[in-house]
Amino acid sequence: MSPLAFLLVIGAAVSHAAWNIVAHGVSRAGAPFLWWGAVGSTVVWMGAVPFTGGLGTDDLGSFALGVSVSALLHVGYMAVLQRGYQEGNLSTVYATARGTGPFLSVIIAMVVLGERPSPLALVGVAAVIAGVVAIGFVDRGRGVAGVRRGVDLGLVFGLLTGVMIAIYTIWDAHVIRTWNLSPVAFMVGTTLLQVPFYSVAVRRRWQAVWALGRAQWRRIVAFGVLSPLSYILVLTAIQIAPVALVAPLREVSVVLVSLFGVFVLRESRPGWRIAASLVVVGGIVLLAV
Repeated sequence: MSPLAFLLVIGAAVSHAAWNIVAHGVSRAGAPFLWWGAVGSTVVWMGAVPFTGGLGTDDLGSFALGVSVSALLHVGYMAVLQRGYQEGNLSTVYATARGTGPFLSVIIAMVVLGERPSPLALVGVAAVIAGVVAIGFVDRGRGVAGVRRGVDLGLVFGLLTGVMIAIYTIWDAHVIRTWNLSPVAFMVGTTLLQVPFYSVAVRRRWQAVWALGRAQWRRIVAFGVLSPLSYILVLTAIQIAPVALVAPLREVSVVLVSLFGVFVLRESRPGWRIAASLVVVGGIVLLAV
């Protein structure tokens, strides 16, 4: 992987970890927070479109199709992710999702997109995914309060989130490469088209939406900056590096979120979390070679 692509994905990972920590704090707000997230993201980044290559194409039909499908996929992803945060521990949901997503993305990228990473890179991919999954299984069978139960819904929704990640990653990579779309315009288009979906979801809860905006406006602004930024950096990296390498490498964010869970949220088994995070770091080193 080129140094530029590596730096782009690492920057994306830091931004992604940061917005997930922000979102976890207000996840129980549900649809009102998602509405603010889509609106905030669109408003914050819309002004950057003219200075980042515009749409990147004159084919408006292709652009519209690309962002429309992506918006639907991202709505599904965010809905499942937020439900997972309501049901399980932060590290469990986040790490399980981020392990499943790249695993499926690598397979699909090799089969559908014809990518062929080197053997050393595939060892790094395997290490990243193994470490991420290990973190996700730390709290297997425990609910938010640490009470054991038959089915850990955090794991269930984490896996479903991972499936959504794989689908939107491959679609977005295909669209960006095939039609040479601008990552910033593409991201703004997808967030703008998400607003109507979330507006329907909050149609009888507008008082809750305004109350959340007043109480959590700092987190909403942070989300509006960091969430699109993380994916814009990924989309840019995908233009110059294989999806099979980019998708796993961005999971360095799992290390950051796991450490946040250990030192701030005081989640259980810190030694296990840190050891699994070191496995992820080892895989990252191999991907950077």
